[in-house]
Amino acid sequence: MEQVSGTFTMDLRRLTVLRELERRGSLARTAEALHLTPSAVSQQIAALAREFGAPLTEREGRGVRLTGQARILLGHAEAIAARLERARADLAAYGSGGRGQVTIGCFGSGILGLVPPALRALAERLPHVRVDVVEAEPPDVFTALDAGRLDVVVAVDFAAAPPHTDRRYSRTDLLTDILDVAVPEDHPLAARDRVPLRELAAAPWIVGAAESCCGAAARAVCAAAGFTPDIRHPVNDWGALIALVEAGAGVALVPRLVRPLYARRRLAVRPAAGEPPSRNVFAAVRAGAEGDPVLRAVREQLRTSAAELAEAG
Repeated sequence: MEQVSGTFTMDLRRLTVLRELERRGSLARTAEALHLTPSAVSQQIAALAREFGAPLTEREGRGVRLTGQARILLGHAEAIAARLERARADLAAYGSGGRGQVTIGCFGSGILGLVPPALRALAERLPHVRVDVVEAEPPDVFTALDAGRLDVVVAVDFAAAPPHTDRRYSRTDLLTDILDVAVPEDHPLAARDRVPLRELAAAPWIVGAAESCCGAAARAVCAAAGFTPDIRHPVNDWGALIALVEAGAGVALVPRLVRPLYARRRLAVRPAAGEPPSRNVFAAVRAGAEGDPVLRAVREQLRTSAAELAEAG
């Protein structure tokens, strides 16, 4: 392949496609995430390779994998994206930062427990800023953040989330969300102050999908307790899950963020015995955007609301 010339133009959208291919691992999944066809993804990657004069993919079985040159380019892409976000933040900071629009992507239980108090406070603090909320989880929520469809992400650390060291994002840890055990109110373990998870090994379980942050957490917690849960009811909606526990259909792990849903329901929610299972909740923006005054205010308020929740127990 010819070497890249001294002067050339580059379509930054093609770098986004390459970054997504690294994340998804296949042309088909990349195409689905970006709402393109696999052919269009291949064309974008091929055009980027021509622009830089270096091969970016190579065949691997029926699929493709990134070359060493592609990974070098991705390292520079992170710096380019961060510089652009800093430019955007500097322009925003030139004004008062009191007007604008922010879209937050957040997982379901975070919308239930964390986002509402933050929205109420932001409405008073920034009355001329419109804040929209979208329910989404990794990896899709980070694809939307990369593409600019979201401005702030509230997510949980688990396998589908970017690592803590990912330089594409500026992140703020918000809270440690404890997972408690939910059983029907007439269950033999309902009278316990703390429930040993191992004693629920033979019980029917109500658990979210494996790819969801809560479903993944429940499976990991049960595995750490020494058993694989008998999942009779794969349910993602927290209201439906709590209704099934209340009806005696099974047991579940519920995060304290969804406490408003079960506070007055006829079921028993008890801490797990031993070290309480938990998950880390964090907020993230694109690297370089942390200086934007509106985004800074939103993250500060999320952190304040999270601290108030943690203090309330």
